[in-house]
Amino acid sequence: MGILYDDVVIISQSDKEGDPCVITVNCPDKTGLGCDLCRIILFFGLSIVRGDVSTDGKWCYIVFWVIGDSQTRWGLLKKRLMGACPSCSSASVVLYYRAEMQAPKPSDVFLLKLSCYDRKGLLYDVTAVLCELELTIEKVKISTTPDGKVMDLFFVTDTRELLHTRKRKEDTYEHLKTILGNAMISCDVEMVGTEITACSQASSFLPSAIIDMFHLDMPVELPSGSLTSSNVSVTIDNSLSPGHTLVQIVCQDHKGLLYDIMRTLKDYNIQVDELVSYGRFSRRQRGNCEIDLFIMQADGKKIVDPSKQNGLSSRLWMELLQPFRVTVISRGPDTELLVANPVELSGKGRPLVFHDITLALKMLDICIFSAEIGRHMIGDREWEVYRVLLDEGDGLSVPRNKIEEGVWKLLMGWE
Repeated sequence: MGILYDDVVIISQSDKEGDPCVITVNCPDKTGLGCDLCRIILFFGLSIVRGDVSTDGKWCYIVFWVIGDSQTRWGLLKKRLMGACPSCSSASVVLYYRAEMQAPKPSDVFLLKLSCYDRKGLLYDVTAVLCELELTIEKVKISTTPDGKVMDLFFVTDTRELLHTRKRKEDTYEHLKTILGNAMISCDVEMVGTEITACSQASSFLPSAIIDMFHLDMPVELPSGSLTSSNVSVTIDNSLSPGHTLVQIVCQDHKGLLYDIMRTLKDYNIQVDELVSYGRFSRRQRGNCEIDLFIMQADGKKIVDPSKQNGLSSRLWMELLQPFRVTVISRGPDTELLVANPVELSGKGRPLVFHDITLALKMLDICIFSAEIGRHMIGDREWEVYRVLLDEGDGLSVPRNKIEEGVWKLLMGWE
């Protein structure tokens, strides 16, 4: 089977502003491809309003209907989506399915050291520039001195893989200089080794308040084989398809919803070796979404084991009911915002979380005194934990519950 290189990803932009654009992907399949594509779409700030996925385990055909805006870089989006597809190489004219897929090598890590004078919204402005430059923040340590200076240490990877070049470093400096102006004191970028990255790890200590956030009660199993709450319903049914298990999900839409579903299925697939043969996603009125997934095991049979059914439905239910953990706690005399989200088994974290946290605090008119990102194993899962110490000044003017609500809504895309 072959396909022309330019036809691997086709983006059909809408003629009318506000109408969905259509992204079509036709390429060899791989475990977690849908998750990888949804992650890229989320990184570009697009909202998926409808989706169709079909695969035979070797070749897949995926269609996403997405909403963008005038700032969407469609050409760059296509390039990134093609890079996620197996066997997509600009050196080949015709692409063929190859069973032997090599795992990509880890990206080089760079340390961006930025010193500047503090002001409201500073961290959000810097984070927004890094996102625009396609620099992924892996870790961050930020501190503010008593004289109003900020030292930001960003450990980043470059999607374009050019940060080792002089031109890319100068471009990064110019973008930051444009947004910071005279507030910038110094800026330096250097490649770092694993030993430096290891030394930069966030504190391994986590307060009991954040540990408690991970103890979400398991849902009650209903006789029908479904799990339900006021916001999320997951039903597994073996009677509606002769060869597949049907997983039906009804929930309220949120930012990155399809990514959360695909990420959960990707990680679950790695663990139990199951295949989504066909899937439909649609957003209805009042923000409700309906998802149908037709799944079979690697041996071509339905999922009939009750423990596997319960494991899959429980994981989906929990991930969709609470894709983030958000709380505000006391840290001695100070106030700390804690946000956590699960990390993919592949090691990738959710995109734009730090961007949205800093934006939410800017909208709430709250300054940041210090911040750090760390990864922690809690139970049998790895979590990305964002710890932000709030600058209270003469006192925190926003109630803690309003901070939690504001950050949660922005992360969920409800603001």
